[in-house]
Amino acid sequence: MDISKRIQIKHSNITEYESSVTSPVNIAVIKYWGKRNSELILPTNSSLSCTLSQDHLNTKTTIRASPKFNTDRLWLNGVEEKISASTRLTNCINKARELRKQLENALEDQEENTSEKPLSKWKIHIASENNFPTAAGLASSASGYAALVQALANLYELPLNQTELSKIARIGSGSACRSMFGGFVAWRAGVDPNGEDSYAECVAPESHWPDLHALILVVSDAKKGTSSTSGMSTTVKTSELFPMRIEKVVPERMKKMEEAIKNRDFNSFAILTMKDSNQFHSVCLDTYPPIFYMNDISRGIVHLVHAFNEQKDSTTGKPLGIRAAYTFDAGPNAVIYAEKQHIRELVRIFMHFFPPATTQPASTYFPDPFGVLQSESDDGINVEKAYKGIVPRFDPGSVRRIIHTCVGEGPRSAPPSVSLLNESGMPKRVKD
Repeated sequence: MDISKRIQIKHSNITEYESSVTSPVNIAVIKYWGKRNSELILPTNSSLSCTLSQDHLNTKTTIRASPKFNTDRLWLNGVEEKISASTRLTNCINKARELRKQLENALEDQEENTSEKPLSKWKIHIASENNFPTAAGLASSASGYAALVQALANLYELPLNQTELSKIARIGSGSACRSMFGGFVAWRAGVDPNGEDSYAECVAPESHWPDLHALILVVSDAKKGTSSTSGMSTTVKTSELFPMRIEKVVPERMKKMEEAIKNRDFNSFAILTMKDSNQFHSVCLDTYPPIFYMNDISRGIVHLVHAFNEQKDSTTGKPLGIRAAYTFDAGPNAVIYAEKQHIRELVRIFMHFFPPATTQPASTYFPDPFGVLQSESDDGINVEKAYKGIVPRFDPGSVRRIIHTCVGEGPRSAPPSVSLLNESGMPKRVKD
């Protein structure tokens, strides 16, 4: 992980400091759902996720501290947001400032670095942009808060490791703590009422399983109807299935999933991933009133994945085995995990049953960053014949796009040249 320090900006007699960071999305294979403490965002159960490559999905955040700023300001995707309206955002900023103040006090006590600027007292400007839809069930809050916390840590030069930073990210968005690491990441629920033992840690780095890839089928770019925060609260209060999940099912699955990842056992990984996704959505349905995050298109994707896993070798008639796994977070979009060798066939199947909108260029529907469709080899599969009667062919545009990515690294620094703030500390791009 290469996280560089802040940069120094000088304007005549004024010195400012700035940090830019990109941070990844993570998609849970063992789901987090429900809080035992909403203020500290302490979960009812542990969870485990895969961090996805920032080359395809990321949040970029730039933070500048200046003695000339009069108030803290934030622009999200070019639109100014009121920082004081978000308790979680305020908590993250205040915690980082508190730690910076402690550092300044320690330097004063040691009579060292007396010329150090009191950054803890300076106001900050924050500009943040996602390269994917916000609030559509694609973990935008996770990557967003992870980028914010890493950028603050760099700006304030906080002497904290990633696990310690994950505790700060957690108070912004629970799943953000997992985006502080690359690879495969566990968020330990902990038992301490103060949350000191509720943190993220890396189970295996991104280099551990390089052949594991993911396809994200974007069913809807729209903001979801029931937010995760609201949904969790209602589930904890009303679902009769929920206690069994947190007391028995998840602890057992966490152990099995870590073992599957350690052994690169895709069969076990896939079964656990799909079963946990199914149970998570069953708990949402058991909530009163019920919560519906998946739709008919989502269910069509589920049926296709199971049909794919039930295919047999055309020569021997033997089952080909489980080669793909679906998971759905709090939204209709599907994440399909599969090893690289099976991605081409999966893409062909999804493109057949969920064709792009009539006028949509193939390059925007499926950009094909790994060139899987450019291969001249023919897998010999007649998709329409092999999957006839499984699901109907959906209307063009039912799946808006397919994103092909892989397991990636945690937060990384961005060079000054890609700063989101201009010379005066205002956002370079503002949405009308």
